[in-house]
Amino acid sequence: MSKYVTVSVKIPRKLKEKLERYGIKPSKLLKKAIMEELKRREIQDLEKMRAELNDIIAKFSKEFIVRSIREDREKR
Repeated sequence: MSKYVTVSVKIPRKLKEKLERYGIKPSKLLKKAIMEELKRREIQDLEKMRAELNDIIAKFSKEFIVRSIREDREKR
C-alpha cells in the first residue's frame, strides 16, 4: 500500500486560469496550506495541554517540586 493518498478539490475555472497565468502549481500550494493549518492546530493543542499542566503544577509548592527532583536524582 502506498504511503500517499490523492486528495482532489474542485475550483472555478477562472481561478485555475489565474493560477496558470502566475505559474502557481495548485498541488504545491495546497500541500503547503494543509501543512501550515495542521501545524497551527497542533500548536493550539500543545498550548491547551500546557495550560492544563500549568493548572496542575500550580497546586504543588516549589519546595515539593525541588524535593521531588532531588529525590529522583539521588535514586540514580
